[in-house]
Amino acid sequence: SLWHSPELLSDIQDGYSVSGHLLVCFSSGYFIHDSLDIIFNHQSRSSWEYLVHHAMAISAFVSLIITGRFLVAAMLLLLVEVSNIFLTVRMLLKMSNVPSPALYEANKYINLVMYFAFRLAPQAYLTWYFLRYVEVQGQGAFLTANLLLLDAMILMYFSRLLRSDFFPSLRKGSAGRDVDGEKFLID
Repeated sequence: SLWHSPELLSDIQDGYSVSGHLLVCFSSGYFIHDSLDIIFNHQSRSSWEYLVHHAMAISAFVSLIITGRFLVAAMLLLLVEVSNIFLTVRMLLKMSNVPSPALYEANKYINLVMYFAFRLAPQAYLTWYFLRYVEVQGQGAFLTANLLLLDAMILMYFSRLLRSDFFPSLRKGSAGRDVDGEKFLID
């Protein structure tokens, strides 16, 4: 949507495109489906962070769908999904114990670059934009609070990623055991 209509970036608050609207609708459906899948497969306890993230995304996206405002902000936030490709490859490599450390090493660095380009940069830009230009009342206040919570989650995930892939010695507790356990969400 942004590729075909880059002029949308000049109006984050009121810009609109049919393809962007459909993208947000589809993404909302995905978040609802994934949340239900987590709940029905009894993974809520180990995946509670995903559920919180999905609830935040669903509530924000539904408000955008209803009001038609901040659609471009949602499209920018959905850029984070690009980095999920490399996070998923990372998780699959860990789960499969692929004997190719070179593949994991290459993905580790690509993942880091993609995390910056598609998660941290759009999130930082939108946070700056919302804090500077968006009214702190009504939907603007709701979305700003939602965005700040997402900032905290993304930074927490980033610190876990850095600890796991680049500073594994920091993952050990004082008793020498792995603080983060076996969860791939944390790893």
